[in-house]
Amino acid sequence: MAPTRPARPAAAPDAPLPAIHGVPAEHAPSAPVPAPGDTLSCDLFCAVIDNFGDVGVCWRLARQLSSEYGWQVRLLVDDLHTFARLCPALDVTRPRQRVDGIVVEHWHAPAHAGDALAVADIVIEAFACELPPAYVAAMARRHRSPVWLNLEYLSAEDWVAECHLKPSPHARYPLTKTFFFPGLGPGTGGVIKERKLDDARLAFDASSTAREAWWRQTTGAAAPESNATVISLFSYENPAVDGLLEQWRDGAEPIVLLVPEGRISGALARFAGQSAFAAGAHFACGSLRAHSLAFRPQPEFDTLLWASHLNFVRGEDSFVRAQWARRPFVWHIYPQADAAHLPKLDAALAHYARELAPAAQTALGRFWHAWNGAGTPDWADFWDHRHVLRTRAERWADELASIGDLAANLAEFAKSQLK
Repeated sequence: MAPTRPARPAAAPDAPLPAIHGVPAEHAPSAPVPAPGDTLSCDLFCAVIDNFGDVGVCWRLARQLSSEYGWQVRLLVDDLHTFARLCPALDVTRPRQRVDGIVVEHWHAPAHAGDALAVADIVIEAFACELPPAYVAAMARRHRSPVWLNLEYLSAEDWVAECHLKPSPHARYPLTKTFFFPGLGPGTGGVIKERKLDDARLAFDASSTAREAWWRQTTGAAAPESNATVISLFSYENPAVDGLLEQWRDGAEPIVLLVPEGRISGALARFAGQSAFAAGAHFACGSLRAHSLAFRPQPEFDTLLWASHLNFVRGEDSFVRAQWARRPFVWHIYPQADAAHLPKLDAALAHYARELAPAAQTALGRFWHAWNGAGTPDWADFWDHRHVLRTRAERWADELASIGDLAANLAEFAKSQLK
């Protein structure tokens, strides 16, 4: 969901274009128009506002467009240090490099237009990050205008389907930008899902050897007893966590908590009476056992979700991955000023909970709202519906898949515009 963005300085529209490799940008070459069957090129611009959501979504999309559709993708990112937390293979000292088949370039927004100003066939402006004026001017000079997409934040609200694929003509150049909205319902762009994701999950679920190895490698301990409830906790700072930890500690059933090191770690440390709760730390208190996990590369996050019975997730990227995990989940939405995020939360609940019986629907809604600041989470009331919630999670994943995944829908639209 869209965070509040700081204002970016406006660029002078008539400023002289910078030289690229010693060649004035107004004379820089444009990429040739692809013939039918040729590989398409794509430039994906990403500005990291905070956390990992912006670059997380862009990195997943870039890899999928490259590996599944054969596109030549260049990802321009303005914060390599944040990016490297998700992609350890990235060298933050290099302004341009290739990782997993993707050309990654350090983008000095808003003026920097790329080390090689050869405009791609498809240009994706992620989350309204504003393309460099020099790059937009080069787009207008291209023999055939590129497909220009503004990839928006995910939202489940009804207006998304109305705005998806709406064109926006440029005020100065003969260019049109199209708004591409991810969403949870028909008429939207869908959400990211790789073709092999379900096969990987099924293989993990079917292999006790793989699961045991994962537990040993990730926590240093054996897989928990069969009657334990395994919960992953990935969250922003949240005052509701203290009451929830107390309920888990005092409950009759064993709880095993898996906590990726991050913004919630301080609250776990305070609860356990420790100075810190860094990766590798653990504690046991009553019915609760907790493990702090090292921050893992992005492709490994899914396994954490599969290993858990319930997943607490935050923002956009992990929210989407939790839905494909086919497990019950609780969403901590990105908080916005004046509670602007709550209608977005309710819109997601309306999609996800619509087929639940009234009691389960009420318990789910109450718990999600409490986790997002409205009341105290009631664990017993919520988890009493675990079996119904598990069935709904599986059916929901099938419903979500029926609208197509984001990369497939984006690729289909882009190709239709290049015909």
